[in-house]
Amino acid sequence: MDNKIFLSFAFLAVACTPSVKQSEQKQAAKIAISKRQVELIVTAKDSNWRLTTVDTLQFRPLAQPVETDVVVFVDPAKTFQEMVGIGGAITDASAEVFAELPEAKKQEFLRAYYDKERGIGYSLARTNINSCDFSSGSYTYVSDGDSTLSSFDIAHDKAFKIPLIEAARNAAGNDLPLFVSPWSPPAWMKDNKNMLQGGKLLPQYRGAWAAYYIKFIQAYEQLGIPVWGLTVQNEPMATQTWESCLYTAEEERDFIKEYLGPALHKAGMQDKKLIAWDHNRDLLYQRASTVLHDPEAAKYVWGIGYHWYETWTGAGNNFESMQRVKEAFPDKQLIFTEGCIEKFDLTEVNSWRLGEHYGKNMIHDFNNGTAAWCDWNILLDEKGGPNHVGNFCFAPVHADLRSKELIYTSAYYYIGHFSKYIKSGAKRIVSSPSQDRLLSTAFINPDGGIVVVVMNPTDDPIDYKLWIDGAATDVKAAAHSIGTLLL
Repeated sequence: MDNKIFLSFAFLAVACTPSVKQSEQKQAAKIAISKRQVELIVTAKDSNWRLTTVDTLQFRPLAQPVETDVVVFVDPAKTFQEMVGIGGAITDASAEVFAELPEAKKQEFLRAYYDKERGIGYSLARTNINSCDFSSGSYTYVSDGDSTLSSFDIAHDKAFKIPLIEAARNAAGNDLPLFVSPWSPPAWMKDNKNMLQGGKLLPQYRGAWAAYYIKFIQAYEQLGIPVWGLTVQNEPMATQTWESCLYTAEEERDFIKEYLGPALHKAGMQDKKLIAWDHNRDLLYQRASTVLHDPEAAKYVWGIGYHWYETWTGAGNNFESMQRVKEAFPDKQLIFTEGCIEKFDLTEVNSWRLGEHYGKNMIHDFNNGTAAWCDWNILLDEKGGPNHVGNFCFAPVHADLRSKELIYTSAYYYIGHFSKYIKSGAKRIVSSPSQDRLLSTAFINPDGGIVVVVMNPTDDPIDYKLWIDGAATDVKAAAHSIGTLLL
């Protein structure tokens, strides 16, 4: 054979091989999807379904859906952010309530949150540095005026909070990344001489305050409690009746680059995930851009944290602000650091709105790039506390300390539709409903299993098709329900 002809055939063979293989792989994936059974797990209002497996479904070929169908389209070939974890905060309030439960109820509670098989498999936790509103009173870890921090001692936390953190870690198989947040420096470090009512960190104490974080992390880790990350300041734009401290974006940026970031690196803690902002979505982009446009600050920052309370102020949900941050700074992570339903009312613990608020926010947060999601208090009492300033709130689980019974709200089950099935290391994939009556998000787990969460917040049941690459299955979404589909 002529050498030129031979070389031409060889070139064509090499050039075609990747596309042929890709086509074969795609066809194999399509066949694999079409052969998978789908487990449907549902929580629904006006039913007994609570994370209940209600059906097993089978795919069938469906090349082209029609516009009259309601369809949730899923594309596992397109992946986005990697999941870090989903969990809740272990506050002083949660720990104090937990301590009052009988032993059997303590074990039930720990299983309910942290057991990966019998519970909802929490895989993330947060706790407070110094006191917060959900403490029984204000406290710090040093003596007044001790700028050398020689008196630093976490004895306060050893009474309630640390035992609960240790129990939660054990129940989670010692796989529970913990991040820590301050609500206020000690009063003597601030210009208002008060841990409450806002105020600012005095310039002369910036170095001592940065060292305070290091002392706290070291103290916890000496007890065998690893600290995964930290936020700079809880809600730095809010003057609260409880512990609070104010930073402008520029002040937070400069504290990170001149004090806290260098202190972490000097202490050998450059692996700790440093999180800026830790406040509402409404000012999210302004804060993120101010901090992250400065390379000397940005090099220390792992991600941007946010809350959801702008909903209460009338500013709306502002989900788009997360997308803008992720587009502008794709190498940084988004983390939901706190949220709860405020203004506790015991008569509303069975309200379905609690769960639906969580479901809506979690779906939009994940679809806009969020890599970690942490609820506020994991446990409160029948009054929505304890809280030393009367700021009583809902938690997913309440303990009625009069009867020593646990109350599981709809929020607990809605969170569980994500936390129980979406594993750490999972990657978000495309999930797109054809109608906005349904909300959905989807992930592919490290083992290749696909998790699709579909929420129906309407008053009517909706029949829809789950469609993946030429195959579909028929699904029924009850009114006011959330469903997780596993395949």
